[in-house]
Amino acid sequence: MSQKNRRGFPRRLQWKCVESRVDSKRLYYGRFSLFPLRKGEAETLGIAMRRALLGEIEGTCITRAKFGRVRVTHEYSSIAGIKESVNEILMNLKEIILKSNLYGPCSGLIWVQGPRDVTARDIMVAPYVEIVDNTQHIASLTKRIDLYIKLEIQKNRGYQIKSPKNTLQDGSYPTDAVFMPVRNANYNIYSYLDRVAREEILFFEIWTNGSLTPKEALHEASRKLVDLFSPFLNTEEENVHLDENQHKINLPLFTFHENVEKCKKKKRLSFDFD
Repeated sequence: MSQKNRRGFPRRLQWKCVESRVDSKRLYYGRFSLFPLRKGEAETLGIAMRRALLGEIEGTCITRAKFGRVRVTHEYSSIAGIKESVNEILMNLKEIILKSNLYGPCSGLIWVQGPRDVTARDIMVAPYVEIVDNTQHIASLTKRIDLYIKLEIQKNRGYQIKSPKNTLQDGSYPTDAVFMPVRNANYNIYSYLDRVAREEILFFEIWTNGSLTPKEALHEASRKLVDLFSPFLNTEEENVHLDENQHKINLPLFTFHENVEKCKKKKRLSFDFD
């Protein structure tokens, strides 16, 4: 990106990856810089980019679970031979991190026999859905029983908070889905004095859940912002000729004092400007 500085010379913006690391399968970190920026530009970009990172990037989650081959009366009931309650199993399913190229809902399946520990590795999904951390615990089977759970998987953004109304008559239960691959995003601004004017450097810190890297998140958020402003770039300005419309709308003139007199007679009000 090339702009002109105050001296009239081209100003080329540069961005760099200052730091990148993988803390775990479920936590990636990246730190980036963008410079040189004029005073105020870093704050504008920082606010917009942070909101796009936290609210506009889509993620994939398990949104619903249906228990089969066992009788489940309500969400907080327990199942014989399973250590966890139904609600605890739903909470564990919520923690499973997925990545996909979905364009609509798809299904997953858990079908195992105890006694054993059930983890995300036991979920059968389509080839276009990937489990980021397959060690995530789901349930502990203490007896020789079958655990059969049909899962609904969706790709979306933001939150999907479950409510009792979302429990369907088919016996499926919703989860509190968090479609946010970016766990956190912060920015800092460093100001310095150039030879002629004061300029700024924007530093960005991004933490992701492992379904995408911080660099991928930064590119995706930038693309979302560009798409948001593209209508203003592609739409031609419409010229409005006011001279041609001057006789089309007739507004009554000098009606203020007439209305005041009506109010005074009706409400018996007094005004200071009489």
